[in-house]
Amino acid sequence: MRFTRIAVSAAMLGALAVPTLSATTASAAPAPASSCSSLPPLPYEVHTAAVTIRSKATTKSTALGVLYRSHKFTVHKKSGNWLYITDRSTGVKGWVSGTYVYRDVRMCLN
Repeated sequence: MRFTRIAVSAAMLGALAVPTLSATTASAAPAPASSCSSLPPLPYEVHTAAVTIRSKATTKSTALGVLYRSHKFTVHKKSGNWLYITDRSTGVKGWVSGTYVYRDVRMCLN
């Protein structure tokens, strides 16, 4: 009895697979000729609740403010793993660690 169930199940699966395999494949439309490198870079984001804005690119320097995840900011330059930013919400300028503030990367598949 068990062998019959397996044979019937296999036959049904085979019957279902045959139309799929014999169907003609649709040709994909050609992709637009834009290259991934021509797209603008992704924006920087704060990837923690908040990060301290410092006067110098070191953890021992004076704290000037706090950059929260919801704040918009501009990156002016980089030094090692530190970014010199302007917090557009508060106007504070200073250094933040690149460990917590970074830019995601695009993956191009063409």
